[in-house]
Amino acid sequence: MAEPGCAGVILVEVEVEAAGLNFADAERLRGSYQPPKLPFVPGGEIVGRTADGRRVLAFANAAYASKAVVKTPVEIPEDLPAGAALALLVQGLTAWHLLRTAARLAPGESVVINAAAGGVGHLAVQLAKEFGAGRVIGTASTADKQNLVLNLGADAAVNGAADGYAERVLAANGGDPVNMVLDAVGGPVFDAATRVLAPFGRLITYGTSGGVDPSPVDPGLLSEHNIAVGGYWLGAHLRLPGSTAAEALEELIALTAAGRLRPVTGAEYKLEEAGQALAHLVARRTVGKVILRP
Repeated sequence: MAEPGCAGVILVEVEVEAAGLNFADAERLRGSYQPPKLPFVPGGEIVGRTADGRRVLAFANAAYASKAVVKTPVEIPEDLPAGAALALLVQGLTAWHLLRTAARLAPGESVVINAAAGGVGHLAVQLAKEFGAGRVIGTASTADKQNLVLNLGADAAVNGAADGYAERVLAANGGDPVNMVLDAVGGPVFDAATRVLAPFGRLITYGTSGGVDPSPVDPGLLSEHNIAVGGYWLGAHLRLPGSTAAEALEELIALTAAGRLRPVTGAEYKLEEAGQALAHLVARRTVGKVILRP
């Protein structure tokens, strides 16, 4: 049937195989990010099966459920694990557009990815190499996470703490400033990242997982060093007229099927354990894509 007020849009009922968890789900439940109207069921992405037997990946409102109604589902291979598929939706599309659309990566450029072991970060590391970056540097909070970043193809991995950030990043790039930084941490880490950019470098923010807002950006700093600071949010992008996730998502699925992109999958929880799963996600006790199974 067509969605009310949206002629031509087809809604499809899907039996949910798995729902993906995102930080935005917890933020909405706390009322700090697009406060929901009650009653409210969280979640925005599912893997499932349509009535005609197709296995699909899709954005879905009220995804923490056994069934969901979705628009424009994308068919996925039967052998693609649910966690890997769900990692490609919000996190994968965000990583793709951070590099392609927001930062406009050019071949040979150096890229720093903060929180590089995270949901978006670990995919951005791999995509940056796939898209021709000259040097990829990931930051992470522990030695284990730094090793993960290196195993995913980064040229260097350093501690991401604000204290000493600039010195560590510059050393990892042979003493030279970098062409771009992708940051989801915010606060003093964001502030430090403005000091590692080469002329015409770009710093793209897409979150503040550190819980602290950065200092106001000094326009004089930007003009003096010919650098740019921008932001990216997938939700706002996809709401623009004519925007679609199809092209990027098809590439992400193809890269994953070919083994050239390796989404890291994490813990699986039962649907009734959603509260515990979100608590672990927010407390950074998880690695990779966390999913719920009905």
